[in-house]
Amino acid sequence: MPGFSALSAERLATAHPDLQRLFNDVIQSQDCSILVGYRGEADQNLVCAAGKSNAPWPTSKHNCQPSHAVDAAPYPVDWADINRFREFGSFVKGRAAELGIAIRWGGDFTKLKDYDHFELVGEPT
Repeated sequence: MPGFSALSAERLATAHPDLQRLFNDVIQSQDCSILVGYRGEADQNLVCAAGKSNAPWPTSKHNCQPSHAVDAAPYPVDWADINRFREFGSFVKGRAAELGIAIRWGGDFTKLKDYDHFELVGEPT
């Protein structure tokens, strides 16, 4: 059975308890890595400058504590295999629905596809 690496577990620990519950469920069936949970100001500015986010600091759901977003990828990560990210996104959305956790997946975004991004629906509290 897959399990999170120490680094993925550390990153997931910065996320909202609902995201922790979701991805602790996901890892039971799908091997994955947590790439980002909370993202600080400097890192958020870098991803915006690189065109990987449209949300400047502090407007990303990664920027609150606990974060209301995580970036997660199927393991091993192959950025060129978009179909694998789509399958993973569908699986995560299905698990979220089963658990009663309302999320949005970045692969469903219309402006900037963000295939590894998962966020809670609603405003951070």
